[in-house]
Amino acid sequence: MTEQEVNTLLAKLPVLKAEIAKVIVGQETVLDEVLVALLAGGHALLEGVPGLAKTLLVRTLAAATDLPFRRIQFTPDLMPTDILGTEVLEEDHGTGHRSFKFNQGPIFASLVLADEINRTPPKTQAALLEAMQEGHVTYAGTEHALPKPFFLLATQNPIEQSGTYPLPEAQLDRFLLYVRIGYPSAAEELAVLRGTTGAAGQQVQPVLGGADIRQLQQLVRQVSLSPELMDFVNRLVRATRPATSEVKFIQDYGRWGAGPRAGQALILCAKARALLHGRFAATLEDLHTLAPPVLRHRVLLNFNAEAENLTADDAVVALLKAVVV
Repeated sequence: MTEQEVNTLLAKLPVLKAEIAKVIVGQETVLDEVLVALLAGGHALLEGVPGLAKTLLVRTLAAATDLPFRRIQFTPDLMPTDILGTEVLEEDHGTGHRSFKFNQGPIFASLVLADEINRTPPKTQAALLEAMQEGHVTYAGTEHALPKPFFLLATQNPIEQSGTYPLPEAQLDRFLLYVRIGYPSAAEELAVLRGTTGAAGQQVQPVLGGADIRQLQQLVRQVSLSPELMDFVNRLVRATRPATSEVKFIQDYGRWGAGPRAGQALILCAKARALLHGRFAATLEDLHTLAPPVLRHRVLLNFNAEAENLTADDAVVALLKAVVV
């Protein structure tokens, strides 16, 4: 790509955020983290109480990126074939020959919303693992490639635990970012009330296509990260492991630490955030900003931490204070 092509592509990112802001009020941090996951080529898990526009955010992103979009409502009776697809027996009426044909499920889209993913049993949740990690689906011994780019956004409600199935740690680790959505400010909530109870709002126009996103994902890997910051990421991730950590918080409250995938995720996300802000070098600020959504689902705390109402976010704060460049 020429310099002019790169600049033209990067100039579309602020326009993309402006288009999404036509519908989504506030939530700038959440939007940045979702776009970071998209540019880094990973997947994101959104957690928030009902009514915080989780589903609307994903729908708006689909409209602004002009990507093939499918929504899957996860329910207790959902089966893996309802997501992946299934084979059907077809007959050629001319010859009478019968053969099986694979009918693709809703997972075969560039942008997939797995709505309320924790409402379906582990058997169905696990159907997403191969798609998220490998970019293809295997059915009856045959691999079926997913579209590129492929971006999965899952949502879950942290309040109601009756009739839900918490995601196992192995599946949580497949998500590049664990994004938490909080309540809007008073001014933002007032803007939501005004915008959603009057005349129809503005229409979102597509800004990026699939080819643009693939080029941006390639650009992300060309963003530079200094050897000092690379070493910082390595030491930060290793400090999450209780057996070898020198951080007192982890020694006292850690049960299990993050694996190498956490370091890979943090570096890629920092590079994606740098590109999102028009920079070609990731900084310490990028790493600090994205450490919580990268690590909060990869650091497990013990019962002592639960008894003292400490969370993984508290662990990340302690780690960032203890581990320095």
